Amino acid sequence: MMDTYLAYAARGRNDWWRYLLTPILGFLLTALVLIVLTLVLMFAHLLPPGFAAQMQHPKNIVPFYLGIAACFGLLTVCFAAAAFFIQRKRPSDIIGQWRSKLFVQGLVIWTGVQAILALVDYVIAPGGFSLSLNAGTALLATTALAGIVVQTFTEEFLFRGYLTQGLVLAFKKPLPAAVVSGLLFGALHIPNGLPQALNAAVFGIVCALIAIRSGGLALTFGIHLANNYFGAAIVVSGSDVFKGSPGLFSQTTPQLLWWDFSLGVVVLVAMFWLVFRRPHFVAEPAA
Repeated sequence: MMDTYLAYAARGRNDWWRYLLTPILGFLLTALVLIVLTLVLMFAHLLPPGFAAQMQHPKNIVPFYLGIAACFGLLTVCFAAAAFFIQRKRPSDIIGQWRSKLFVQGLVIWTGVQAILALVDYVIAPGGFSLSLNAGTALLATTALAGIVVQTFTEEFLFRGYLTQGLVLAFKKPLPAAVVSGLLFGALHIPNGLPQALNAAVFGIVCALIAIRSGGLALTFGIHLANNYFGAAIVVSGSDVFKGSPGLFSQTTPQLLWWDFSLGVVVLVAMFWLVFRRPHFVAEPAA
């Protein structure tokens, strides 16, 4: 099931110490460039007062989402540069086999899943939903898309791409590689609360297995983009990192946190089953 994915992972120089050095250099480069850019903008008086604080809250639509795009985009570029310099891995090696139809299918399927889950929550707790459409929603729809496209691609590139590839090379089996990759992805979300961290771990495990099965990041990128954009611009949860965004609807149902987690696990398992049952999701032989 993982021949194509493994073929992409094996490209470049894959000594264990190179796999440790690349992330270190990638993050150091990102921090250095961010510091230099910030200082240049400050001395040129191009940063508005309080811009850093505005970037911390999604109600400040433009600073928040464009800040996400800038930071995550810079991380992708610096990490890709480090991988090429240390391991001679090209970005296309880490992305793996790209099939646009899988990206679109992931986007459409998971948008539908998110809509159904939101509808189920509404049936259970209609009082927890309200229409939050206002003058800022149109701006949010476009700006959030720009930020979240970059953010989700970066996370796929790092976790379902680089990290999972390294783990597959180390374990030679998909399941342990996916579990470790997913747990590390979940750990990244611990500041968002235990339910979201656990959900992210399951999400990461399933997406790692899907990436291995499909040979690359196209399908998981579509799923991840649909997942995050729906939560930022369509139904914004009061317990999510996007709380405060003027999306179409707001959801405040803290009593459903563990219900949502359980239902989320069920649909992720269903997605896993679908990908493994349908042959057209299987990766084509690597060129």
